[in-house]
Amino acid sequence: MDTMRERFASVVSHLLDDDPRLAVVLAEIGKDGLTDAARAHPDRVINVGIREQLLVGVGGGLALTGMRPILHTFASFLVERPFEQVKLDFGHQGVGGVLVSAAGSYDWPAGGYTHMAPGDVALLDTLDGWTVQVPGHPDEAETLLRDAAAAGDDSVYVRLSAHSNSAPRDIAPGRFLTVREGRGGVVIAVGPMLDSVLRAVEGLDVTVLYATTVRPFDERTLRATAGAAVDVVLVEPYLAGTSTAVVNDALADRPHRVLGLGIARRELRRYGTIDEHLAGQGLDPASLRERISGFLG
Repeated sequence: MDTMRERFASVVSHLLDDDPRLAVVLAEIGKDGLTDAARAHPDRVINVGIREQLLVGVGGGLALTGMRPILHTFASFLVERPFEQVKLDFGHQGVGGVLVSAAGSYDWPAGGYTHMAPGDVALLDTLDGWTVQVPGHPDEAETLLRDAAAAGDDSVYVRLSAHSNSAPRDIAPGRFLTVREGRGGVVIAVGPMLDSVLRAVEGLDVTVLYATTVRPFDERTLRATAGAAVDVVLVEPYLAGTSTAVVNDALADRPHRVLGLGIARRELRRYGTIDEHLAGQGLDPASLRERISGFLG
């Protein structure tokens, strides 16, 4: 199976062939996967070098001319480092584009904390109007990338990761997928957390919703699932509690409790592997079962 990043390169290369409005802007990272696309479309595959603020500025400038820019690099370099440019060159200018990140929260632990971005979605949440997509499988990444490229002038963030579920789901952009139904609470698994959540809740009488679009949040499906009163557990592959306020707002007229699980604010100063970081954050199946069961009681 190819990775989400490999799928990004192949999908975007074909999209460039089909849509003259699209342009890709890179900051060195990811250029090898787009070598052929750059050769075929030298005016629409632009590598600015290791200049992340310029990456976003060029993308905003292209959007002002009517182009649909697709910007790509690691999440820490795409959202966190050039955040002021994202805020001003897209949001303040009133233009849209597609930001496609890689490396997730800790895909490459050996790169150190500079290459980790557990706070990217929370940071984008301070801005107005961004759609945030978090695929859990390369096939889902392709679906969401194609949808983002065709999304008019909207601002879309697609969060790719080496952390992946074993199989794709039949997702629809903007909607949660009901994976299983139960009466003892609702567990919302975001993107690549689905496999671990399903293992964690085996034998528990809970509903599992699968979220690959987290902004806008699918309040309708949550409310339809929740009933008159409900306990909700959020399992997100980024900063814990990022979507807790959204769930509280969605259920403001009903008795409810919310537990937000994800990446803690404390920094794990270790390299290791993705699986070791998941265990260290309490996001492996055994830890999730203990935390979910303890909360739902």
